[in-house]
Amino acid sequence: MPSRREFLVASAALLASRRLAAAPSTAPSVVTVYKDASCGCCNEWIKHLSKNGFVVTAHDVAQVDDVKRTMLVPDKLWSCHTAVVDRYVIEGHVPAKDIKKVLAEKPKIQGLAAPGMPIGAPGMEQGSRKDHYDVVAFTRDGQSRVYSRY
Repeated sequence: MPSRREFLVASAALLASRRLAAAPSTAPSVVTVYKDASCGCCNEWIKHLSKNGFVVTAHDVAQVDDVKRTMLVPDKLWSCHTAVVDRYVIEGHVPAKDIKKVLAEKPKIQGLAAPGMPIGAPGMEQGSRKDHYDVVAFTRDGQSRVYSRY
């Protein structure tokens, strides 16, 4: 079970991001990341987002799985961290260009996920090795489709 504080932080971030999505802005998008304190690849993904113009706020939480459930991320799409930007949930090592595309197109989805921890995805670099992986769009009711392929 999430602590009351973790639940409130996750819920407040989702509500605030939905309110901000309605207001036009030229300011950089703010990404709020929920992660385990000891996860190094999460920090590398945060650096990737920052290099691509996002403002990132990270929160270390005791139970990242509880945040995923609160944000309605389907179990089969889970990765190591969960983020919120505007009204979208971002699960795992989704490339910044896909996040920018979603923010520009504003599709009717809950969010994007890069399931698992694919080698070669942003934050998961391992030299020249790059596994093929999909970024998946998912809806509130658990439906999903491939959004992009790498």
